[in-house]
Parts: sequence; C-alpha cells; structure tokens
Amino acid sequence: MPVDTEKLKAALSKALEMGKGRRFKQTVEMVVVLRDIDPKSQAGKLRETVTLPKGRGKRQKICVVADGELAEKAKSAGAFMVISSSELQSIGKKQAKKIASTCDWVLVRTDLMAQVGRILGPALGPRGKPPVPMPPSADISTLIKRYENSVVVRTKEQPQLSVAIGTEDMSVEDLTANASSVLSLLESKLPAGMGNVDRILFKTTMGPAVEVL
Repeated sequence: MPVDTEKLKAALSKALEMGKGRRFKQTVEMVVVLRDIDPKSQAGKLRETVTLPKGRGKRQKICVVADGELAEKAKSAGAFMVISSSELQSIGKKQAKKIASTCDWVLVRTDLMAQVGRILGPALGPRGKPPVPMPPSADISTLIKRYENSVVVRTKEQPQLSVAIGTEDMSVEDLTANASSVLSLLESKLPAGMGNVDRILFKTTMGPAVEVL
C-alpha cells in the first residue's frame, strides 16, 4: 500500500527546516529501514536504477567509453568525459581510481565492456558503480539525460537503504514525487512489497533524520 503523500511532504518539510543553514547545497536523502529481509539472501539483495521524475537537483557526471560516431555524439550531448578504446588501453590503476571517483555513471559501448571490466572494473566495483552497457545504435543523448537524473537503490550489509532524492533547494512537491518513485520501485521489487518497509526517514547531508509518521 503506497505511503500517504501528505505524510511524506510533512516529514520532508521538517527535515529541510531542521537541516538548513549550511554553506553548501545539501543532498536530501531518503532512508528506508526494512523488516523481514535478509540482505545476504538472494531475495534480500536489491540493486535497481530509478530515474527520478523531478531530477537530481545537481548535474551528474556521465562518462562514456566509445569510439567513432557514438563518441562524437556523446561529446555533443554533454558527456563529462569520453574515453576511446585506445585511451582505455593506456589507463593505469591510479587513473582508473580517479575516473571511478569522478564519474557518477560510466556508459560503455557493448563491445568494449570486457576491456572496461578488466581495466576500470576493479576501481568501479568497490564504489558501487558498475559500467552500463549500451548498443552502438543507442540514442546517447537520451541515455545521458536519463542517467543524469538516475540513482541506484540498493541494500548492502544491513536491512536498509539510503538513496539521494534531490537537493535542499528543490521544492517539497518535487522531492515528494522523487521519493514516491523510489517507494513504488520498492513496492514492486520487495517480496512483500511495502509490507517489508518498517520505517522511512528523510535527512539533509548534515541535518538530523526525520521519520515519516
């Protein structure tokens, strides 16, 4: 059963109010505590990508590994970084770590996935940023826009997850819409849907957590 939108708004408003006053634009996070879920079991492992309908509130750095026309289209579409197959071969461990820490998403032409997995994979994996395969015929402009507004929803070692749903300068209505999209995904992916959700909390980067009541 979906969470009442007004309750989400109320908790978000309080979290924004209690967290304000920092000298930088804070991220707004939603923390979902789960019940009757073993995160170590196959059923309890969750890793999904959600495109937030109202955006992230800040630009995500999309990096693309491709050659030829696809690479040129990626540059025109505003990719933060474009890496060719020849450049990929010269990347060492130190540079791979820098790329992994800088890029929010790495989109890779399908035929280059094996090379990326070998060269960038050891740096991307621990940061929870697996490369995203894309066919040579992909509409790269659409893909870049989608991933600029996407977040990963995943459980780790504990039965809970934390996901960025925007920034503090966004409206409560937009943040609520983004939160609802994430909750809709959880409802469809968890074994018992929203029955597996124990608590929902919101917080800004430096602010206290506020529970949805």
